[in-house]
Amino acid sequence: MFRSRSIKHARLLIRHAEKLIRYRCDVLSETALADIRHQIEAVERSIKQRDLPGVRENSERLDAQVAEHSPSHREAGWRENCEVILVAIVVAIGVRSYFIQPFKIPTGSMQPTLNGIQGFPYRYQSENEIPVDKKDRYEKRKDGWYFKSYSPNSSPNLLRQVAEFFILGRNYINVVAPEDESVREIVEQKYFFFFTWSRIITDRGTHRVYAPEATLVHDFQVAPGARYQRGQVIARGAIDTGDQVFVDKFSYNFTKPHRGDVFVFRTKHIPMIPE
Repeated sequence: MFRSRSIKHARLLIRHAEKLIRYRCDVLSETALADIRHQIEAVERSIKQRDLPGVRENSERLDAQVAEHSPSHREAGWRENCEVILVAIVVAIGVRSYFIQPFKIPTGSMQPTLNGIQGFPYRYQSENEIPVDKKDRYEKRKDGWYFKSYSPNSSPNLLRQVAEFFILGRNYINVVAPEDESVREIVEQKYFFFFTWSRIITDRGTHRVYAPEATLVHDFQVAPGARYQRGQVIARGAIDTGDQVFVDKFSYNFTKPHRGDVFVFRTKHIPMIPE
C-alpha cells in the first residue's frame, strides 16, 4: 500500500518484460533473451534490497532492452484515430436508430405547423397561377408576377444567395435548355443523408439540380415528357428547405400518443398511398 512509486513501476516493467519473453521467445536470439532475463534479475535484487537508486537505474536499462526488442508500432497515431472514428460512427448510428433521428420535413402537408420543402418559380404569367399560400412572395411587374427576391433581369447576387442559404435555408436553381430537348426521367439522389439532388435526364443530356424530385414536379412543372426549346427555362427560382426536426424514436415505446402531439411517420407500403 505504501510502496515507492519506483518499485511499483519496476514490478510492472518486470511483468511486461516477462510477457515479451513469452510472446517473442521464438524470434529473439538466445543472447537477447539471456540479457533480458539477467536484467530482470538485477531489478528484482534491487527491489529486495530496497535500493531505490539501483531500482531506478536497473529499471531504465530493462526498459531500454524491452523497447529495443519489442515490435515497432508503425502509424500508431493513425490506427488510434481510425478506432476513435469507428467508435464514434457506431455510437452515432446507434443513437440515430434507437433514440433520436434528424429529419427534414419533405412536403407542405403539415403547414402551418411544419413547413416542408417549397419551390418558388421565379415568374408566373398571371396572378391566378400562383398558389394561394405563396401569393405574398410575389409582386407584379411589367410582364408577369415575379418572386420578390429576383431583380428584374437576373437572380440575386452571389453574396445574397450565400446569406439566404445560411439564414433561410434557401438555394436558387437555374436550368436552361441548351438545345431542343425533352425530359425522359427525374432521378433523385441523396448525399450524406441530408443533401438531396436530382438529375433531370433528357434525350440530349443530364442536368443536376439541388432539389427533390417532388419539388421539381409539383412546383416547377418539370415532368417526364415535357419538351423545351433551346434557351427555354426548364427550372428557375428559389427552393426553401423544409423544417429540420429531431424525431424522438424512444418515448413511444413506453407512452401512448396524446391528442395534439406532432409526430412523423413513414408512408411506405401503405395501400392507396403512393410512395
